[in-house]
Amino acid sequence: MSFKTIVAILQSEQDAGRVLDCAIPLATGLESHLVGIHAESLPVPYTSATGFPDTEFLQVSAEMNKERAEKLQALFLKRVEGSGLSFEWRSLETFSGDSGLSGISTVRAADLIVAAQSESGGDGNADVGSLVYDAGRPVLVVPHAGPVVTTFKTVLLAWNGTREAARAAFDALPFILAADKTEVFVVDPPDNQDDDGTAGSEIAAALARHGANVSVAVRKADGASVEDVIQSRMTETGADLLVLGAYSHSWLRRLLFGGVTQSVLRSGTVAAFLSR
Repeated sequence: MSFKTIVAILQSEQDAGRVLDCAIPLATGLESHLVGIHAESLPVPYTSATGFPDTEFLQVSAEMNKERAEKLQALFLKRVEGSGLSFEWRSLETFSGDSGLSGISTVRAADLIVAAQSESGGDGNADVGSLVYDAGRPVLVVPHAGPVVTTFKTVLLAWNGTREAARAAFDALPFILAADKTEVFVVDPPDNQDDDGTAGSEIAAALARHGANVSVAVRKADGASVEDVIQSRMTETGADLLVLGAYSHSWLRRLLFGGVTQSVLRSGTVAAFLSR
């Protein structure tokens, strides 16, 4: 298995460069077809003081949207033309203007989606959380700061035994097999798995049968948040890719307490591979 169709979500000029810095080397190394997607929102008509639609506002908005879309298309084409890649560009206009969700039919036909990490208060950001939840395909989230890595040497697989974690582990198999080492990291395993060493051992063995170099580590949170424990372990191991089953807890728990997925989408310091 490999990633033969990669979709790059280009929502704004601020995130487009980093997304392409990741997507283009990946597509080149894997000989993949690369699809660039950008969506603009349809201008919403406002009523003037006289009670008629403000046509001037509509015209200005449409022109601004067209200019932004053309800039991103030009950036994409400049980066990929002459690279030898198989590629295509898709410009969309939708009411939401969200490049990920607007292109949902395209992303569901992809092997891998590459998108930028959301920034707090960033109006120009795509809704990556909803994209991960709805796409049905794995999303590689590029952090908004630090070096962009595309050859992952050390992978940390956050394992909690859920369906989402299993999906992420096997979706990420091409990266896991190419890495020098992968650690299955378990936080607060069930009591019946804590002492006998079985926590994470079955998934580690399954990945090893594919040829991956896998080890297992188990930690107690001891009052710390799971996301903080994972981040600490990422630092300890020098991992450059986090593999995570996204939204594996109920919506009510996420609403009240947040969660690892939301933390990764907003403040993770390395690339994150998410599936659900």
